[in-house]
Amino acid sequence: MSQTIPATFSDAQKTDIRRFCGYPAYGAGQAGFQGWRFFQAYGLLEFRINNLSPAEIAVVANYLTTLSTLEDAISDAGSRLDTAEAAVWTRNPYEVRERAGLFDDWRRRLCAFLGLPPGPGLGDGTLVLVV
Repeated sequence: MSQTIPATFSDAQKTDIRRFCGYPAYGAGQAGFQGWRFFQAYGLLEFRINNLSPAEIAVVANYLTTLSTLEDAISDAGSRLDTAEAAVWTRNPYEVRERAGLFDDWRRRLCAFLGLPPGPGLGDGTLVLVV
């Protein structure tokens, strides 16, 4: 059975795209002082997610599925943090960090596919001073 790909993204999917790409909440639209009017890349993101071809929507939909699975795996790994060793099974002490790294890598891949820089929520951890 094949997956039906919508012609446009739902509001929930758009929210996930913004979130996975590291951009802040959009809110109720163009009101307020944040959003696309103040971040050129955010405007590009909004344009892209509203104007992708059906084939591109299918690719992004696959990214959303993968990213949701990876995000859930990070939360699931948290349930095993208290176990250092059980029978022959030994916990990977770096599991959460490794899963988060894999998740962030896939988030950056989505940004690259959409042709925009990772948002402020997906920075590389460095501080940039613009003078």
